[in-house]
Amino acid sequence: MHINYLDLLPWQAVAGGLAIGFAVTILLLFNGRIAGISGIMGGLFRLQRGDIGWRIAFISGLVLSITIWNIFFALPEIRIETSHLMLLLAGLLVGYGTRLGSGCTSGHGVCGLSRGTIRSFAATAIFILTAMLTVYVVRHVIAN
Repeated sequence: MHINYLDLLPWQAVAGGLAIGFAVTILLLFNGRIAGISGIMGGLFRLQRGDIGWRIAFISGLVLSITIWNIFFALPEIRIETSHLMLLLAGLLVGYGTRLGSGCTSGHGVCGLSRGTIRSFAATAIFILTAMLTVYVVRHVIAN
């Protein structure tokens, strides 16, 4: 995947960070839930009374925010330069890692770190180190 970061402006990163911070704070304050995307999506498949509406609203907000942003500003061009098989494998590994780590980068990296949990610090460090190692292996070991 390639994103031309020179086209992005600093205020866009600040606006995005503020929006994410506001959204996770609102969800925690009013619903008592952590905004971990894997947990929110996973909960859609474990139907519980009164638990589906907020999950659908949260996921809809993620999708709608991109649509609304695109009305006013151009989205950066994203090119994925790999096969469908590699995308499928990557998705399965991310899903497995999310279950193994009891959460994803949004749950641990955004919400857990802001709450100061040691478990989330360890999980986020492992996520980042694993991602760095994976990129190195895929680009420099397997590619050669």
